[in-house]
Amino acid sequence: MLARLRNERFFNLADLNIRISSLIEDLNGRTMRRYGKSRRALFDEIERTQLKPLPATPFEYAEWKVAKVHPDYHVEVDKTFYSVPHGLIGRRVHVRLTYRAVEIFFDHKRIASHIRSSQRSGHITVNEHMPKSHQRYANTTPHTLRKEAAKVGSNTAIFIERLLSDRPHPEQGYRSAQGVLSLARRYKSDRLEMACERALTINAMSYSSSPTFSNLVSTKLRP
Repeated sequence: MLARLRNERFFNLADLNIRISSLIEDLNGRTMRRYGKSRRALFDEIERTQLKPLPATPFEYAEWKVAKVHPDYHVEVDKTFYSVPHGLIGRRVHVRLTYRAVEIFFDHKRIASHIRSSQRSGHITVNEHMPKSHQRYANTTPHTLRKEAAKVGSNTAIFIERLLSDRPHPEQGYRSAQGVLSLARRYKSDRLEMACERALTINAMSYSSSPTFSNLVSTKLRP
């Protein structure tokens, strides 16, 4: 094959492939002295009938990894976090990683399947994997929280922004942010603004432990 091409010049790969294809066709159609038949004829007579159908799905290269389920019911795969049923927190699972998908197995059974994401440090979460107490936050996003906080006032907006940005992942601040914003529906906006201003001043960035918000919900502060 190479000998027949040695004196020919090609200026792109497509032309070279076309020429090689024509040479292969010619080679396979030649009668071989030893067998008295061509390669194509022998293939049709002997091998073609032995061929099996191709698999329904094409072969896809996959990598397998072992991962531990984090307390937030996600496993880390290439810096992205994928959810599994929350009952598996702390357990080790097997992850099958392909170009398009992330499949997670436990006890030889597939428990989760996700489209593979290129978003680094992102969370890919299936609502059904969450505990019931977390599912009410499923449609919450940083944008919706910031938008609601801005309606209350500038101090509340800054406080919510800090709650979200001070955590490794914004999702970890959703519950606290929701708790703060729920007070705006129970108390006047100016009281919440004052509480957020005070919390920012003393750097009390925890809704659950901040004395500012404990006072806000106490009997001393009436709607």
